[in-house]
Amino acid sequence: MEPSSSNTGFIQQQPVINNQFYDDVSYQRVARLFLPSDILDKITPDATQIGQEVLSQQVFNWVTDAEHNQPYLRGNGRDSFGKPKSELVVGEGWRKLQDYGFKKGVVALNYDTDHGPYTRLVQFLRCHLWEASCANTLCPAAMQDGAARLLQRHLFTSAAKKLSPIEREVFQNAYSHLTSRDPTKTWTSGQWMTERTGGSDVSQTETVATYDPFPSSAPVPLASQSESIPLGPWSISGFKWFSSATDSHMTILLARTHPSKGVSAFFAPMRRHNPSLVSHTGESGNGTELNGITIQRLKHKFGTQSLPTAELELKGMRGWLIGEEGKGIQEISTILNITRVHTTVSSMGYLGRSLGIARSFALVRLVGMGKGKRIALSSHPLHMRTLANMTTDYHGMMLLTFYTIHALGLDERSLTSNQAATKVPTPPKELVQPLLRVLSSLHKSYVCETTVPLVYGCMEALGGVGYMQNVESEYLNISRLFRDCCVGSIWEGTTDVLASDTLRALKHPLSGKQSVQALDWLILSSKNAGLVEEWQVLKNKIDMGKQEELLPEARGLVFRIAEIIISVLYLVDAEADPGVEIEAMCARFMEKKGFSVYEAPGKRAREGGLKLDQAIVYGAGKDLAQGAKL
Repeated sequence: MEPSSSNTGFIQQQPVINNQFYDDVSYQRVARLFLPSDILDKITPDATQIGQEVLSQQVFNWVTDAEHNQPYLRGNGRDSFGKPKSELVVGEGWRKLQDYGFKKGVVALNYDTDHGPYTRLVQFLRCHLWEASCANTLCPAAMQDGAARLLQRHLFTSAAKKLSPIEREVFQNAYSHLTSRDPTKTWTSGQWMTERTGGSDVSQTETVATYDPFPSSAPVPLASQSESIPLGPWSISGFKWFSSATDSHMTILLARTHPSKGVSAFFAPMRRHNPSLVSHTGESGNGTELNGITIQRLKHKFGTQSLPTAELELKGMRGWLIGEEGKGIQEISTILNITRVHTTVSSMGYLGRSLGIARSFALVRLVGMGKGKRIALSSHPLHMRTLANMTTDYHGMMLLTFYTIHALGLDERSLTSNQAATKVPTPPKELVQPLLRVLSSLHKSYVCETTVPLVYGCMEALGGVGYMQNVESEYLNISRLFRDCCVGSIWEGTTDVLASDTLRALKHPLSGKQSVQALDWLILSSKNAGLVEEWQVLKNKIDMGKQEELLPEARGLVFRIAEIIISVLYLVDAEADPGVEIEAMCARFMEKKGFSVYEAPGKRAREGGLKLDQAIVYGAGKDLAQGAKL
């Protein structure tokens, strides 16, 4: 017997994280289910490369740097003599990760590539691989995406007729930057709604915008000298309580223009040209300064610590009105549809990576089974059942998330007669928007809330190692993923806010019946008597109940609808690509939620033991023999 020391004795074999494009069975099934085979074949080489690159040591080094060198205000917001000076500093890792995302077109792909209504699906399949390695840089990218979509609608639809030549030039310039892949040109965007009066409730907005055009006798000040882009005619002042992407190049914000009107939406650059700026050497400069913005302080958060989030005071910030006065909620909803999907995909990305880590750890970690017998966790019946159950929940949420993205893609680019349709239920054109109206709130409220305990379960699956920060082995750092994923059920609307919004969509006096009809169409398409019966009970409750009476039950009501939709999609998936594993997962999910299932998969699920659980977790035919070594 030899005693162990710090460098001798048992040292745990390192887990190896594999490329999730192939290693994540759920990801593969979703890609095959939602994309036509020719598009999937076309995107596979690029997606495979992304899946490999995001697991590189270089990327994890950038993540560690972004987490360690967190954003700060130089001089705590003042210069050496006490003058306010809002100079935000972000780390090298953060900038490198942003540049990588720009080059890969995590936003631009939806605007410079045309896969028809499947373009959004391709974009978010790539984002899913990147989420857990991006150190939150996809948060400003989400708002960049939403802003690009909003400006796209005003530039390239009938709304463009209402734009003046100068507005068209300003919006086109911003749109070109937002959709660029060149890191030296790409802009991110803020999305400023939250004030001290409330987060998602913007009815009490205290930011005020005044129409105050510059005198015609004087040159119009510029936002950018190199591009000759003028500042806007609106002067905006107020206090924004919670603004992420503080290092962005522009923002879309809400402000009030008149006491009797609702809030309005504005576009504003973050910086403006100031030719009188003097450098520290006394030389005249042609520099820029913040556009009437003072960064009061940065927020200290439980997670997303690499992301600069701040309180901002606006005094005479110059901007441009988007759309009509008082119609800001309608304008910002375009962005919310996008950012909510990004938030849900981030939750799925965190969970997908966490399960990947748990899978790899189970292959190399040995545990005792009594009488001196030791086996890998990947062969431990209880551990495999736990991971199989978590994988089943994960796959269900992947189906709901990507079905929402499917609807989003159809809303942006209609399916034409010469484009191949998949086996996913595709609603009639008139029901696409009503269905998306419901799903846009429902998917985020259900998925982001449900993800948190599952990511925690992956931490637990690693034992004490999972609880560590693991910055020395960043690829194993589930604790960082857990902290970051917790924000998903808070930002872009909390679970209760979004459940209330889903109820509001279903009870809307003008469009509510269409939204119910869209759900009716989707659920009846399954032809599963149990699901149809359950939906009929909920539908009658929605039809008969008043909105204020249903509100206390909104969360349970919305979650139940989500579980019905997931079950419908599980049945679609099992029929499209049958197999023992998917049929067992379908049966287990439906039985867990109290739905009756058809006999074949239900029987297989009850009969399956360790080998079935291993196939659910690792995929059919996976050789686990190369697992743990003494």
